[in-house]
Amino acid sequence: MSDPLVLFMPSGKRGHFPVGTPVLEAARQLGVYVESVCGGRATCGRCQVSVQEGSFAKHKIVSSLDHISQRGPKEDRYDRVRGLPEGRRLSCSATILGDLVIDVPQDTVINAAVVRKRASDKVIERDPAIRLCYVEVEEPDMHKPLGDLDRLKAALVRDWGHAVGFDRLEVDFALIPQVQKILRAENWGVTAAIHHDNGEARIIALWPGLHNEAYGIACDIGSTTIAMHLVSLLSGRIVASSGTQNPQIRFGEDLMSRVSYVMMNPDGRHAMTAAVRQAIDSLIGEVCEEGKTARTDILDLVFVGNPVMHHLFLGVDPTELGGAPFALAVSGATHLQASQIDLSVNPGARVYMLPCIAGHVGADAAAATLSEGPYRQDEMMLLVDVGTNAEIVLGNRARTVACSSPTGPAFEGAEISGGQRAAPGAIERVRIDPVTLEPRYRVIGTELWSDEDGFAEASKLTGVTGICGSGIIEVVAEMFLAGIISEDGVIDGSLAERSPRIVSTGRTFAYRLKDGEPSITISQNDVRAIQLAKAALYAGVKLLMQKQGVETVDAIRFAGAFGSFIDPKYAMVLGLIPDCELDKVKAVGNAAGDGALMALLNRGHRREIEETVRRIEKIETALEPDFQKFFVDAMALPNKTDAFPRLSAHVTLPERKQPQEGEGGRRRRRSR
Repeated sequence: MSDPLVLFMPSGKRGHFPVGTPVLEAARQLGVYVESVCGGRATCGRCQVSVQEGSFAKHKIVSSLDHISQRGPKEDRYDRVRGLPEGRRLSCSATILGDLVIDVPQDTVINAAVVRKRASDKVIERDPAIRLCYVEVEEPDMHKPLGDLDRLKAALVRDWGHAVGFDRLEVDFALIPQVQKILRAENWGVTAAIHHDNGEARIIALWPGLHNEAYGIACDIGSTTIAMHLVSLLSGRIVASSGTQNPQIRFGEDLMSRVSYVMMNPDGRHAMTAAVRQAIDSLIGEVCEEGKTARTDILDLVFVGNPVMHHLFLGVDPTELGGAPFALAVSGATHLQASQIDLSVNPGARVYMLPCIAGHVGADAAAATLSEGPYRQDEMMLLVDVGTNAEIVLGNRARTVACSSPTGPAFEGAEISGGQRAAPGAIERVRIDPVTLEPRYRVIGTELWSDEDGFAEASKLTGVTGICGSGIIEVVAEMFLAGIISEDGVIDGSLAERSPRIVSTGRTFAYRLKDGEPSITISQNDVRAIQLAKAALYAGVKLLMQKQGVETVDAIRFAGAFGSFIDPKYAMVLGLIPDCELDKVKAVGNAAGDGALMALLNRGHRREIEETVRRIEKIETALEPDFQKFFVDAMALPNKTDAFPRLSAHVTLPERKQPQEGEGGRRRRRSR
């Protein structure tokens, strides 16, 4: 019987360990960063972890509290003295008894993953769905038996109806018992917050006297990270921004893993919904504290996310998204009250969720489409949001098509032997000398390269802990350019005679990127994982190009936090994207977050994207017969059949293999 399997989240690193191994020791052996400054004496409390219970089908593992040792005297003492949050264990004291999924809470980690989603400087015309309207209401008159609320509504229509665009008002029922007290508090002068969207004008909040604070939230719920902006609805200024890892990662690294978790565990949906709502509510607290803003002044919230995140956030079971026909519970824009989803903001605050495009092309893709506007362009624009599930949009003002492609978590560091999420100490840039095969690299946290003076000192605080997504793309592309791997992705073992960097791993070979502890190598399996991920993405792009009847694209936009740090040249060398002029390939940052900002600050943009989504043609890759062919060709670097002449003007690509007998002239020899 094999040793228990232990899986650490959110890093995704895993390994087998003998029964009785301390959890902290297992983490250290795998290179999982769990902080401990007391030497395992159970006094610092920095090594806290929690056990996730349930069946994790993807990993063929059942995790249970019975699979970890009971609390001992050290943990009891720490709990008495400093307090141990419910469900937490000290990994220096807890030992492994069986298969486990261990969550490393991010609030205990100093060198936490960097959530690199920032708002752009896009200028957005302000026309929010929320307006603050101050009025002075007539006092009661025995000769005019009109109720206080009715006189308030009449005053608002009289003073503000024409300017805001309403001729009648509804009111939230929860306000009715408060109206008389509020009206009398400041001598019949009040400020009403009016929500005017989707054809209805409604009073959602009321303050005595003049109230001049109104804020909104724009939030992108990614499968890996959540990014949030607090925005003044009066000025359009971004007051504060914050981000965190999506706590649902502990239930599964990719979307289908989370759907499987829901299917395998009766309370899985409730657990994941509660986790993401709590994380968002905590983020709201963070941005309010940073922006010195009261939660009760938040009146409008806009959320975007892929379909699985969309459904789980709304409390909808995503099981139907796990198989054909990938039916959405709701595809159109969603309107609700924040109180219905347990968010601590103004009791009358409204929530707007952008529409989803298709079963696996969500509201986040719709928001990115709104932000970048391929449908507003004459040129053929490709918009790609690279994540565990790539969402792809291709089009111009004449026609727009969209699809998704299951790239998996490899680009985010999971399933890569030395992989990790973007955090201080992670290798993010790589260069390999084509003659000596010696590497140099740069890590998050310093601008110095590893061969520059001062690097050792600059990286001393974080160390070199692993390699993140942008680094993985660059190292595989550099290995190809240096001749270490063939166009088919095979590491050339004969180079071991030329360089000690090429090391045998049994039947295959690996490239040692970093010596010392931890040693970081790029294995044959790592290269295969990247090939599979990039082939899935490229095949989706090719399918959309086929539908559009084009051989090339005019412009490429990389959206998302990961896309922001991809070097376009290396993305093209890898064959992640089609050939294009390099200066026409741009990272557009968190375009989904920008789209959410646009929808928050201008209700016209809501109508714009709702209409656009109705016109976008949805392509289901699983039903397309050519997808598999495109996928197989895309396994090669950069591609088995497609030429890259624009890239070749900037990079000397290795010679392509001669085609085998019968393949004919369709496989052209690429110029150097």
